[in-house]
Amino acid sequence: MKKTNVLLLGSGGREHAIAWKLAQSPLLNRLFIAPGNAGTASVGTNIPLGIIDFESIKQFVLANSVDLLVVGPEEPLVKGIHDFFLNDELLKNIAVIGPQKAGAELEGSKDFAKQFMIKHGIPTAAYQTFSADTLSEGLAFLKTLNPPYVLKADGLAAGKGVLICKTIEEARKELTDMLANQKFGHASALVVIEEFLDGIELSAFAITNGKQYLVLPEAKDYKRIGEGDSGPNTGGMGSISPVPFADTEFKYKVEERIIKPTIEGLKKDGIPYQGFLFFGIMNVKGNPIVIEYNVRLGDPETESILPRITTDLLEIFLATAKGCLTDIKLEINPQTAACVMIVSGGYPGEYVKGKTVSGFENMNKSLVFHAGTSIDGADVITSGGRVIAVTSLADSISSAVSQTLESASNIKFGNSYFRTDIGRDLM
Repeated sequence: MKKTNVLLLGSGGREHAIAWKLAQSPLLNRLFIAPGNAGTASVGTNIPLGIIDFESIKQFVLANSVDLLVVGPEEPLVKGIHDFFLNDELLKNIAVIGPQKAGAELEGSKDFAKQFMIKHGIPTAAYQTFSADTLSEGLAFLKTLNPPYVLKADGLAAGKGVLICKTIEEARKELTDMLANQKFGHASALVVIEEFLDGIELSAFAITNGKQYLVLPEAKDYKRIGEGDSGPNTGGMGSISPVPFADTEFKYKVEERIIKPTIEGLKKDGIPYQGFLFFGIMNVKGNPIVIEYNVRLGDPETESILPRITTDLLEIFLATAKGCLTDIKLEINPQTAACVMIVSGGYPGEYVKGKTVSGFENMNKSLVFHAGTSIDGADVITSGGRVIAVTSLADSISSAVSQTLESASNIKFGNSYFRTDIGRDLM
């Protein structure tokens, strides 16, 4: 049987976790990661390519007989890398995990996603969308809502485009800043204002070929920098999987009310879709309501859900591309995975890069996924705000978290920081 050459795009903790999982597959021949990080270098070959440099990606894929392209982050998908492959005579038969541009709009445009949910009867918060020209109507709409106020930049803003304002004064100021002063650049040319949902959040995941789908393990991630969910939002400070309140009944509601209608809606609208679907969900009194879609796996959720999947990930990807997902028996480890993210001091604000990272030799009880690292000679150095994700599996949340915190304390670099309360709200 011919083995598969895979190119994985991305350089974060999510990509290291995907690469780590793919490297375990007997179906794999060669694994390339572009651009990768210090961690992915240990499970595959890092390639210095830009994730939106489609022409260079094409040349590499052809020169290295790549059979499968796996797209980690959202930006290449929203910019149409899958379409680029399909429209090229030499690339069109290479399988791509990640939707085409039309499907990627579910993440690329908050307004498109809200319209899609309303059209297909998928439960979501009431909302309206405003531009700079309708700023005065937006300010008036805020008066009709009860605090807190949720403002979302329509486009991609690197996970930082959602603001929750406690007072109407703050909401008016931020809305003006987003629309009139382009706080998030082109991403906030449109702003979605929606009602605030009071509940507890979780992330649900599926992989689909547009017809069949597999529901993957769920996770809860922790967005804020400080203990007790305080301080500014980050790209994610840790995650727990499974989520105790997502019992059989709740997961049934998620699948019947959200996952199935989303895939049916894509079919009805003639939008082809091959890849991951991420559902940001609020549990409001036992009922799941969609806050947002993403068109890739979450980060740091990937670092807690992939260690629980015992089925061959490459086999899942190949079945997705061949349209035979129903042949896959998804097997999940029932243990809890707890992931904690170690970040650079100052993050999510200004921080210093280039600090040497040490302590990897004491990690035999946990998994280490690199998020913002690079290699400098014999050293691993920091190259991002979120630097290292540490994940442990155990029979309870408290045991998994304890092991992760013990392991995380071994990793050292100048001015590092991690939260010690990940998962505490679930215990």
